Amino acid sequence: MSFKRNSLLLALIGALLVNQNVSAATGAAPLDAKASEPQLLGLMQGTPPAAEKVVNFSNFLQFPFTRWSFSHIREVVPTVQVPRGSGAVSALPRAERDDIDGLSFKPMGSDNVMTWKQSLAANYTDGIVVLHRGKLVYERYLGALKPEGQHIAFSVTKSFIGTLAAMLVADGTLDENALVSRYVPELKDSAFGNATVRQVMDMTTSIDYSEDYADPKAGVWEYSRAGHLIPRPAGYTGATSLYGFLQKLKADGEHGQEFAYKTVNSDALAWVVQRVTGKPFAELLQERIWSKLGAEQDAYIMVDEVGTGFAGGGFNASLRDMARFGEAMRLNGRFNGQQIIPEAVVADIRKGGDQNQFAKAGYKTLPGWSYRNMWWVTNNDHQAFTARGIYGQTIYVDPKAEMVIARFASYPVAMNAQIDPTSLPAYSALADFLMAKDK
Repeated sequence: MSFKRNSLLLALIGALLVNQNVSAATGAAPLDAKASEPQLLGLMQGTPPAAEKVVNFSNFLQFPFTRWSFSHIREVVPTVQVPRGSGAVSALPRAERDDIDGLSFKPMGSDNVMTWKQSLAANYTDGIVVLHRGKLVYERYLGALKPEGQHIAFSVTKSFIGTLAAMLVADGTLDENALVSRYVPELKDSAFGNATVRQVMDMTTSIDYSEDYADPKAGVWEYSRAGHLIPRPAGYTGATSLYGFLQKLKADGEHGQEFAYKTVNSDALAWVVQRVTGKPFAELLQERIWSKLGAEQDAYIMVDEVGTGFAGGGFNASLRDMARFGEAMRLNGRFNGQQIIPEAVVADIRKGGDQNQFAKAGYKTLPGWSYRNMWWVTNNDHQAFTARGIYGQTIYVDPKAEMVIARFASYPVAMNAQIDPTSLPAYSALADFLMAKDK
């Protein structure tokens, strides 16, 4: 397997920082959003498609094939359904505006003005929904995504498992100060054995595990082989499941000292959550959140070869349903006529985590931010907080502006540091714009 192929497949575990693709290797700029539209490229068109237009496991994480695959994940890899339930669909009243596309702002570090509409193309947006005061004021679908379709959320998935864990803490089922090994004895001798549940929830564990895709000896390679996200070499004797890999991890210092974003924390937390509830991630998510939102569609989660749901980045859902979840968070957990998430849980997320610990991670585009219950917290004057996934996946909640943004994208580069300079100023500008229009 080539180095390029390996690095791309690792995006499945939310670990990659940079997408290694052909354009990067040649130095050529990738196709822009318009030129890389799946329909224009003829991807998966025809009966059957031409060989060079087929998207499958061998190329589904390579740009521009991602422009199609991110909206069709269950056609490529194993998944488990998250049913919407049998209740009525919750209303998202429409009050669409025609003055948002022309909204202008300056990206970070630039004196050039960009419009909202231009930012959608710059970020390879596949779909975006904006809610203001619970009404749908803006909705666009691009690329391969359709209103009735689902899209991979990548690490936005972490915020779902983090929220579920926080709910279990709130109702007394889970002790955040207990050691992980209390709930999962199998992790007693691993790096997680002497970490608290809270340290895992806020990613302040210290683990001898690297997510540096450029290092062939990094733990991320073994993790991907364990989950069978890349082929295993002949004679492979390593772990054969995601949870099997977690048991092998060792500590690399004292827990609780600094924030270190590592996807393995999310899967360890999912193991704890599933152990204390006796229910798989997909079932618990459906029971506690998804079936109560009045979702339009079923969601689904990627699974490894033994059926373990990928809590680090495998959730797929429709765009409007992602916005519904964001609206529930904006409304302090109350949505669709019921308290879905305890108000105290949302308040704890909005309060944020330790900013000093977060600062040690060195995120240049996120000064003053923090991390709590697997949500990213801006700590700005709007108390905005967000669920974030590689390649541009977002649920952005701005309580002061009474605004929720849900976005799916297929940016050519995985790392959000590439997309933040455009995305974050656009969100802030839209929040100010909507607030000004209210006056």
